[in-house]
Amino acid sequence: MTQSLTTVVFDIGNVLVAWDPRHLYRRYFSGREDEMEWFLKNVCTPAWNVEQDRGRSFSEAVELLVKEHPPEWHPMIRAFDQEWHETISGPIDGSVAILKKLKASGVPVYAITNWNQDKFREALQRFDFLNSFDGIVVSGDEGLLKPEREIFDIFFKRYGVVPESAVFIDDSKHNVEGARAAGMHALHFTSPEALARDLRGLGFSV
Repeated sequence: MTQSLTTVVFDIGNVLVAWDPRHLYRRYFSGREDEMEWFLKNVCTPAWNVEQDRGRSFSEAVELLVKEHPPEWHPMIRAFDQEWHETISGPIDGSVAILKKLKASGVPVYAITNWNQDKFREALQRFDFLNSFDGIVVSGDEGLLKPEREIFDIFFKRYGVVPESAVFIDDSKHNVEGARAAGMHALHFTSPEALARDLRGLGFSV
């Protein structure tokens, strides 16, 4: 293994579990893809959802939208909270296998995730492998989001990780750039197969 790289830090959503609100809303908008896309662009938007990742409660977020939109949209708005578990279709098996191989070989493994704190507790109950990390920083608990430098600094300080010793993995190029700016080696996740190849190239046994 490359001497300076000893630790692997994962993003979780769309690296280890497959998250997409479309997994939920295709049931509501069956056969009406265009209408679903309009809803996700104009009602339950990414900009609205990211504030839950920053720590805003889903109940507050839902009530904000309910006040802004006509009653016919209210069931779909409330579903984002009440049926949130359907936005995760399941684990990304190849990535979970990599995590388990790293753990089995004694590599310290951590996570930094943009995730609402309450929904993350639900995910911990659903996916046992999420309990295998040596430590996790959850954006909703901190009131910070990747790629902000502060969330990486919290991680380094809390777990005593030297930035240059760690490899960070994320499906967002912006978060990869943020990790690099914080001093970490970083990989842009595109598939488990590519991730395994990249990690082997860095000397990890996966």
